[in-house]
Amino acid sequence: MKTSFDINTIVFRILNVQTVKNAISGDIYKGDDRPDDSMDEDITINTISLTQDFLPQIATSNVNVYVADKPKTIKGKSMLKADSVRLKAITGVVLSVLRAAKVPGLLFKVEAQSELSETNVKQHFVNIRLSWNIQSE
Repeated sequence: MKTSFDINTIVFRILNVQTVKNAISGDIYKGDDRPDDSMDEDITINTISLTQDFLPQIATSNVNVYVADKPKTIKGKSMLKADSVRLKAITGVVLSVLRAAKVPGLLFKVEAQSELSETNVKQHFVNIRLSWNIQSE
């Protein structure tokens, strides 16, 4: 049976390619390994649920794309807002690589995508949710 650690490693291997690495200024991390103070364009991978003891195993994973906020002037006031251009560009690359990936015995699909704020560190991130149907051990 697969564990959440196995699934994280599979997604890491899918994304740890030059196409993705060239699109970000930072790195790709499993779990909560991303440095707390990182202001780089990073990607994190975590699996939030995974059934056990029967096949098919059903799982849900997150791929989060982090980008630091950038200064923007709105009504004469300077403030930090999402860098939507970078978020969109990196997300496009990540989605393309994920959708092209084939893993024998495993089926996953992009289930959802949303943009969220990480206000305490002045960053936004795009959450890409993957759903898994694992047919083999």
